[in-house]
Amino acid sequence: MSYNQKISQVLNINTRQVEKTVELLENGATVPFIARYRKEATGSLDEVQILAIRDKLSQLKELDKRRDVILQSISEQGKLTPELEKKIMDVEILSELEDLYLPYKPKRKTRATVAVAKGLEPLAKKIFQQNNFDIETEAEKYISEEKGVLDENEALAGARDIIAEWVNEDAFARNRMRNLYKRTAFLSSKVAKNKEEEGKKYQSWFDWNEPAMKAPSHRILAMLRGEDEGFLKIKVEPESNESAIESLEKLFIKGNNDASRQVKSAIADGYKRLLSPSMETEILAILKEKADEEAIKVFTENLRQLLLASPLGQKTVLAIDPGFRTGCKVVCLDKQGQLLHNETIHPFTSSGGEHQAINKIEHLTEAYKIEAIAIGNGTAGRETEAFVRRAHFKNAPIIVMVNESGASIYSASDVARKEFPNYDVTVRGAVSIGRRLMDPLSELVKIDPKSIGVGQYQHDVNQSKLQEALTDTVVSCVNNVGVELNTASKELLTYVSGIGPVLAQNIVDYRSENGEFGSRTQLKKVPRLGEKVFELCAGFLRIRNAKNPLDQSAVHPERYKLVEQMAKRVGCSVPELLEKKECRDKVNIKEFVTPDCGLPTLEDIMKELEKPGRDPRTKFEVFEFNKNINKIEDLVAGMTLPGIVTNITAFGAFVDIGVHQDGLVHVSQLADRYISNPNEVVRLQQNVLVKVLDVDIPRRRINLSMKGISD
Repeated sequence: MSYNQKISQVLNINTRQVEKTVELLENGATVPFIARYRKEATGSLDEVQILAIRDKLSQLKELDKRRDVILQSISEQGKLTPELEKKIMDVEILSELEDLYLPYKPKRKTRATVAVAKGLEPLAKKIFQQNNFDIETEAEKYISEEKGVLDENEALAGARDIIAEWVNEDAFARNRMRNLYKRTAFLSSKVAKNKEEEGKKYQSWFDWNEPAMKAPSHRILAMLRGEDEGFLKIKVEPESNESAIESLEKLFIKGNNDASRQVKSAIADGYKRLLSPSMETEILAILKEKADEEAIKVFTENLRQLLLASPLGQKTVLAIDPGFRTGCKVVCLDKQGQLLHNETIHPFTSSGGEHQAINKIEHLTEAYKIEAIAIGNGTAGRETEAFVRRAHFKNAPIIVMVNESGASIYSASDVARKEFPNYDVTVRGAVSIGRRLMDPLSELVKIDPKSIGVGQYQHDVNQSKLQEALTDTVVSCVNNVGVELNTASKELLTYVSGIGPVLAQNIVDYRSENGEFGSRTQLKKVPRLGEKVFELCAGFLRIRNAKNPLDQSAVHPERYKLVEQMAKRVGCSVPELLEKKECRDKVNIKEFVTPDCGLPTLEDIMKELEKPGRDPRTKFEVFEFNKNINKIEDLVAGMTLPGIVTNITAFGAFVDIGVHQDGLVHVSQLADRYISNPNEVVRLQQNVLVKVLDVDIPRRRINLSMKGISD
């Protein structure tokens, strides 16, 4: 069966759709490009389906690579029979493939290999057949001082070691144990010896036991972290080890004689010493993989929501990075986010400091015609907001608290140093806060997604899988929104379909040397940006006020002639087609259907003509915390407060209510109905109302609820 057929079966996607998608991927097309501009080829598969095809194809190729290595290894040993080769070729699961290879896998020194070296394998084979014979008499034949077999007991013990390894390496037996563990195994944890006090944060799992395959991802990752740090001891065992051994005996015991009793003893030893630890390791790996997948899914969904958070848009912004002792760093930015002015104010450190700070903010707001003030939500954030709101403005700007997670990472990065070589980290951090308000996506792409702080156990999961998923998410978001070619940073351009870091730098360099791009076709003059890359990236790049109005839309240049034909057919120009609804209403898209341009693409084109370059992100909403609640000590159970969702996990959502400590809305408190996934009811950066359930000031824990509250 071909890769495409296998993928089709597993993902339940038509084989033809899979074939065309794989063909496009193999020819270098990107996922966003395929999803948006090759709908006729794929049958309108979305990004999620295309990514699933890509990932499954990669898995199948990796499986075949491993299969080839195994076949070569067994063949070199001279042990590859036609029957074994067929079994290896037919298997489709990596664990089962490894089971088949296990008896032939080069081994380190084991009790069984030592016994084989002593010449005890023939004795083991005879015992394993379980015919009636005198065991002790047979064993005496293998006594050899030279080989280190001093008596019949040592001979029998060695034979049992060999049989135990055969049982462990039997593919059918391993699969039976694997299924038994999956059905009945329990995951348990105990506190490590003398670690009760030191490991107090893992107290919930000091004596824990639950069905392994039902354990939620966040608990698995927490327990594994506790074990890694030396505070917990984790075990995975079936409900009954005795039942597991009995199940193996049914496979291997053929009679009721002395030889059978030796085999029975070997089975028990093989299970305890070899098979059970192997299954425990395997099930823990399965649990870890499952937990990783769920945690990565939570992280990527959070990241998507954060990247697609509502932008304020092109406004003049005064941004403040708050601080008590060192003062507040203030920057003024123009509508493109360029730094115009910076200085430090000290509203909290001297008498008259607040008065001077308010005067300075009022002056800067007037001088730079500031339309919005962005205040970082870290230390001194609420206090800074309070004094800014006491200012008197001639033209009052909106005042917004901005999530500054990761701003310090950006300010100390190479990207920030290159952008602002003559300014220190405090200035860079304030600039980042201001730009996040204007356009979260453009600013957040400069930071490693793992540093943004919207994940769950992100440092505990498989890092390569996490990085791939996060990169896919950033690419999806950037291309979904589209990028303004003449103002985009290198970091933002890097994620545009087909471009990457080298070409992104080439675009920025070309722009610096030649001025703004006047058209998309001018991209072809950028060094190393050929026809193929142009095809992949052009539709996702926008040029505001371009001569050709289609250059500021998501209509791909390959369809410009088609739009011109539409305009001509209804008797108007292309600009009129974009501006006048009555012109667009005259277009009958069915008249323009061709084999490579069907209704899905034509419908997309008409949507773009209606709103060229439309931003898919929601409209920005101004939010204010309760002015009377500034610290955790101000909270009282029963209060209803406004808040902003800052993080979403499998077990609930964290909400900033303006007291420098996010509160938790447990999944059971998110809605009046039962929900299993918090993303069903909340999204990151959403403005919500929450009720305070209880406050633990010493542990700085706040429990919140959204049940029974309507906006």
